[in-house]
Amino acid sequence: MSKKKGIRFDFWTVVTIAVVLIFTVFLVYPLFSLFFSGFKDPSSGELTLANFAKFFSKKYYYKTLGHSFLVTTCTTVLAVLIGAPLAYLTTSFKVKGKGIIDILVIISMLSPPFIGAYSWIVLGGRSGVITKFFANVFGVETPSIYGFGGILLVLTLKLYPYIYLYTTGALKKVDASLSEAAESLGCNAVRKVGTIVLPLIAPTILAGSLIVFMNALADFGTPMLIGEGYTVMPVLIYNEFISEMGGHANFAAALAVIMVLITGVMFLGQKYVVNRKSFTMSSLRPIQSKKLKGVWNVIMHIFIYFVVFLAIIPQITVIYTSFKATNGAIFVAGYSLDSYKSIFRSLGTAIRNTYLFGLIAIMIVIILSMLIAYITIRRKSVISNIIDSMTMFPYIIPGSVLGITLLLAFNKKPMLLSGTAFIIILAFVVRRLPYTLRSSAAILYQLSPSMEEAAISLGDSPFKTFFKVTAVMMMPGVLSGAILSWITIINELSASVILYTGGTRTMSVSIYTEVIRASYGTAAALSSILTLTTVASLLIFFKVSGKKEVSL
Repeated sequence: MSKKKGIRFDFWTVVTIAVVLIFTVFLVYPLFSLFFSGFKDPSSGELTLANFAKFFSKKYYYKTLGHSFLVTTCTTVLAVLIGAPLAYLTTSFKVKGKGIIDILVIISMLSPPFIGAYSWIVLGGRSGVITKFFANVFGVETPSIYGFGGILLVLTLKLYPYIYLYTTGALKKVDASLSEAAESLGCNAVRKVGTIVLPLIAPTILAGSLIVFMNALADFGTPMLIGEGYTVMPVLIYNEFISEMGGHANFAAALAVIMVLITGVMFLGQKYVVNRKSFTMSSLRPIQSKKLKGVWNVIMHIFIYFVVFLAIIPQITVIYTSFKATNGAIFVAGYSLDSYKSIFRSLGTAIRNTYLFGLIAIMIVIILSMLIAYITIRRKSVISNIIDSMTMFPYIIPGSVLGITLLLAFNKKPMLLSGTAFIIILAFVVRRLPYTLRSSAAILYQLSPSMEEAAISLGDSPFKTFFKVTAVMMMPGVLSGAILSWITIINELSASVILYTGGTRTMSVSIYTEVIRASYGTAAALSSILTLTTVASLLIFFKVSGKKEVSL
């Protein structure tokens, strides 16, 4: 008689079951609640398509979807037109101050876009510095920063670094011999780029374009601050869910379902195209940067410096205006520390919450990332493959949608989490887990299992082996990814603005509310603290990882 095989409950089996339960409770169940609520009639409680019919039957509603696609498409095209040439120039030619340029590009990427929106209001708003200068000196009325143009400006300058970093990484893998062969066959510089370089890096540019598209589609703070009537989907969802104009939770859930379906289709479509078109490049002889001569060298430097300066203007503006003297909410002549005194007096809780919630979230993210990376790489099974797929799903969920999803799921007993710090931390963990998970998986692929096998053969349990051997070797790679997760956590707005209460608001929420109140001095002081924290975290990342760049 043959014995039936039972499940072996070792340490990793328990971990796998625990991870499945965590994902079921905090991701699958909330998403199910969102979809159920979207199909629910608010008065009768019956399942219906009325919420979706309402969206597609009224021009005001479906027009916002058109606005979102127009903004995101234009942002993506402009980001590619700026980021790809910038990457090619800085890789192929010698550029003075390239190290500083790379750091400034990364800082502009990691800073939240709503700080960019606030800064451009200060510069180009109706009473902005640039607006007044051109009006008083030249008598010229500058274009409005509000509406479609302003949103496009802010998002493009915020998101083009993704294309820049992706393209730079791809160009470093292109073998110089391919370009030299093309030149020997009579290709000029333009034709060489079009026929050799561009096809090689096209899949990478496509991957970066998807990141830009989804970030632009999901952004809430920028269109909310400077949209002025140009409503996009995240703003509509927010208004319908909690603002005085709406308060229709089921309709907002239906809008959120539409957003999830759109981002899901975009993500799967991009993966399909990239998998079909991508190929492996092994650069035995990377492209060596050459010195460009004459007027073209001057034009190249002007272009690079101008783009980078425009992108870093928000950070310069917030730091400068944070020291401007204020009379109430109005800037006056002179400088002072009044704005900083004001925020530490009245908004100290928000500053403390940002760091406290962020630290708790990042510790949870590190532990989960290491455990999930191990079971998906070392303990491959059907369940681990499902977990691996589920971990990337939060990456494509817009922040405002995630906020609504968590509120719908955890707004009643026995799991009443709304209004607590836990739900804010939960949003941080779910939304930013993929960043650290990717770096954890990458470092684990480089570690030989023989070290773990040796420890087990010497009598250590799988539990001890993981924490004494594997975790220690993984830590440098995990920490570098964790620092990037930390930066995005402290800058999070889209989910936090839906989930916060008076006692749980963070710095990003406080900056948003201060800008809405036109209290620009305190908003600048808070933004400066957030910006300096981002810069300090970035320097720590370079130190821990031993790199001089951020790879995506």
